[in-house]
Amino acid sequence: MTVYAPLVIPPGLAHAVHALPEKDRRRLDDAVTRLHTVNGRLWDAEDLVRGAALGAGHVADGKREIDQLNAERNQLAERADEILGTLAGPDRADVPLHTETLASVVDRLSVLTLRIWHSERVAKRDELMRRRIPALHRQREELCSALDSLVRAVVAGKRRLPSPARYKLYGQDEAAVEVQPSTRLRRVLAFGGLSECGKSTSAEFVRDTCGAQRLKIGYLLRQAAHRRSLADPYTLSARRQAELLLDELNRFAEGNPDTRLFTIESVHDDASIAELKDLLGDRLQIVYLDADFTVRVTRSGTAPQAVAAKDEVKMSRGAHRVAALADHVIDNSGSIASLRAQLRRIALPPASTTLRVATPYGLGLPAVVASATADFTDALRAHAGVRLAALTGSPGEGGWIAGWSDLDLLVIAEHEATFHIHEALAHYRAALAGVTSLGPSLMTPGELTARHLTPRLAFALHQLQQGHPVLHAAPGIELPAVSRAELDLAAVRELPQVILTLRRLRADAGPDSIRQLYKHLVLACRLLLREHNQWETGADRILAAASRLPALPAFSLPPLAEVSAVWRDGNRESTLKPLTVAVDGFLDWYAAQVAA
Repeated sequence: MTVYAPLVIPPGLAHAVHALPEKDRRRLDDAVTRLHTVNGRLWDAEDLVRGAALGAGHVADGKREIDQLNAERNQLAERADEILGTLAGPDRADVPLHTETLASVVDRLSVLTLRIWHSERVAKRDELMRRRIPALHRQREELCSALDSLVRAVVAGKRRLPSPARYKLYGQDEAAVEVQPSTRLRRVLAFGGLSECGKSTSAEFVRDTCGAQRLKIGYLLRQAAHRRSLADPYTLSARRQAELLLDELNRFAEGNPDTRLFTIESVHDDASIAELKDLLGDRLQIVYLDADFTVRVTRSGTAPQAVAAKDEVKMSRGAHRVAALADHVIDNSGSIASLRAQLRRIALPPASTTLRVATPYGLGLPAVVASATADFTDALRAHAGVRLAALTGSPGEGGWIAGWSDLDLLVIAEHEATFHIHEALAHYRAALAGVTSLGPSLMTPGELTARHLTPRLAFALHQLQQGHPVLHAAPGIELPAVSRAELDLAAVRELPQVILTLRRLRADAGPDSIRQLYKHLVLACRLLLREHNQWETGADRILAAASRLPALPAFSLPPLAEVSAVWRDGNRESTLKPLTVAVDGFLDWYAAQVAA
């Protein structure tokens, strides 16, 4: 990327601008800086299109780029005039009107600065050009002096400025209209880095685990070029390339309205990705993957010189400079587990969640269970590393049944708190002995935000986000947002394991297995209902709804209250028969469904 001579604003204008509000000064500086950069690119584009060996297709591309840059030049000049116009006093018809705006003079000063810079480069080998240099510098001094005089006259109310609107048209005005992101283009991850750094691996992982649409930058530009009959989109300005990329991303977003995340690779041009970032803002997250050269050589399976040669090509386009623009820089010299954890955090960032905290005495638990749970919660709160504790399943749903329900516990804590939690769990189990069983699930915050979630854990987190109570939540706790679509997929993944377990329990069915057999039948039905977008709670409601699934025989089972009472102190044999008949009917039906 060419580094042009800087544009130096004359002192009179600089002094007047200093009196403007800070926000206006920043906007003006941005507009004038970009205007000077666009003028530099225009100079290069016009030089390039004059090449004698250039084919007709490339000449057409060059003309389109020049039109685009001219449109951008006028937009930036108008933007600068909006601010510079505030230097003038009230508009009075009796004050003489100047022929051009202040930004027009700044634009001329920019072009003259570039002419001096280019001339001085050529003067090293051209005697005639060397003689022109003093005259060009005098022109610049005179223009700066004239601009300062005009600024003083405008500020003093002795000169009026014309309207800054230029009303330029290029072609059908398509180039003058800045492409805006589609409302359906929610998030884009752009992967950059040198050869064999893991860009493709990362994009594939995000596609497979986060449901992203994976796209290649080269493919998007080729598609854009085909639509507009461009011979080579890479000869266009960085801004125009970014607009072409955004236009293609918009098309994909409009055609795939349910897609919430797109990935693009490979980012090898720092200028165009910077322009795309300007257009998309925070919707675009640039991810730069870094890795030691020796690691990249080992991964490539080729000779070091082959990797180095690829790096040279990418670096010539600015690939290494993308790191300075990146929102996330990942050192991919380590384990695949570390890479995937970081990718999940970026692709599906956790969010601070407002959770409903309740005391154990408000969950409908027996007094002895509530008391033990309260003591356990107090013990957890004593350690700062414990971030969350909650009872999931029937206690969280308010459906506790004595002698039937057990306690499913979720604890999220830093790894350093493990010993403390184990001690608290030992006391908790001792207090619950002979009353109920305890099934704890322990996770670290890192595992949680990296979305290392089993299907059951995903459902438990979804319940918490829907208002199910927790026992303890540290301030600022972040939980991954679990969508209904993710739960649908989790149900599909969990159901096969539940079916296998149900078959094993049926093979060993006896009076002592009633509780497990019944619970797994209910769980299997619950998962099937989720696949049909039915979200029932409570065993009786779940079994009744499942009986209405196509071709599934209705269950002839007593209500849960009767089953649990028999389990506690009744004739279990009387319940075993209808339960095994129901399980057999369900398994027969399921086998037929998947065979079809």
